[in-house]
Amino acid sequence: MALTEWLVLCLVCERPTHGFAVARLLAQDGSMGQVWHVPKTVIYRALQRLEQLGLIQAAGEEQTHQGPVRSVLAITADGRAAAAAWLTRPVAHARDVRSALLVKLALLDRSGKSAAPLLEAQRRQLAPVAGALRDRLDAASGFERTLALWRYETVCATLRFLDAAMPARVGLAAAAGEPVRPWRAPAARARSGQAMPLVPVRPL
Repeated sequence: MALTEWLVLCLVCERPTHGFAVARLLAQDGSMGQVWHVPKTVIYRALQRLEQLGLIQAAGEEQTHQGPVRSVLAITADGRAAAAAWLTRPVAHARDVRSALLVKLALLDRSGKSAAPLLEAQRRQLAPVAGALRDRLDAASGFERTLALWRYETVCATLRFLDAAMPARVGLAAAAGEPVRPWRAPAARARSGQAMPLVPVRPL
């Protein structure tokens, strides 16, 4: 499913609701829309597809003085299981951190659940990618090396973010009166044999 469909599914999972309420949450000034804004028409299409897939179902109607009667939708057992599994699954690529991962972190925060398992899983997913890109820099040249360098630095920055966002790590550092120091990847070796410097990282 698309990110919007997963997001809408998780919001319905919180409590029985209707499309108008979901649209308010995902509006540009909504609590979730500030993380990932979704137009109202896209939300209603997502609700229709989720109902077709058997992940949500009709659960009555809500009377309103501000328009037509609203159809209330509730999560099904299959929908609840799917939402729970998706929320703990790391994203496959570093480029999805800004979208899917931040959405998952926001949803976990809304539910009061710890984000630590997801952050740990995401770090395990991306750490080998950083190592592979570091090794690729040794043999790359020209624009291929520039592209590999960009991807490498991007993944390293993402790993530093994951470490800094880890609740347990932040709590332990604060208790010890120490700053949380972001993750630093081992420097890749340039073809000349010299260590390639990383972009400086200021302590948080």
